[in-house]
Amino acid sequence: MSQFEAKFENLNAIPRRKCNNYAQKVMLEVLYTSNWLSERLRFLLEPENITMQQFNILRILRCSKEPLSLIQIRERLLDKMSDTSRIIDRLIIKGLVEKTSSRTDKRLLEITITEGGRRVLENIDEKDPEFDAIVSNITEEEAKAVCTILDKMRGVLV
Repeated sequence: MSQFEAKFENLNAIPRRKCNNYAQKVMLEVLYTSNWLSERLRFLLEPENITMQQFNILRILRCSKEPLSLIQIRERLLDKMSDTSRIIDRLIIKGLVEKTSSRTDKRLLEITITEGGRRVLENIDEKDPEFDAIVSNITEEEAKAVCTILDKMRGVLV
């Protein structure tokens, strides 16, 4: 049993509120699963001493072929409420990203991932099989159906 499994061994035993209909049950199950997945991800990031927001910024920077401005990073973030500037400052202190003046516009700052940031992501990438195991028993058809339902809940699909 992994440390995560031991920590959350009794999570399924927690009684859930009775639902009046399946729509309510879906909402509760989505909330429960979201919290469970968030905790799982936090557990995987803990050894690297980074938050989920920092992880997201590092991933954004690793995928970009060019340095990005603060505005570009903010547009791509999953958590739109986060203080991107403060998160980046913390990543700079940790040596995972760096800021430089833009070559084309001195009023802008360009942010890039450092080798240290790449190493952190590589360490996390090695844990992908653990994270992928969570959904290993879901077929592609089932995954598409879940995505469709979640899109409908967020109002993405008409």
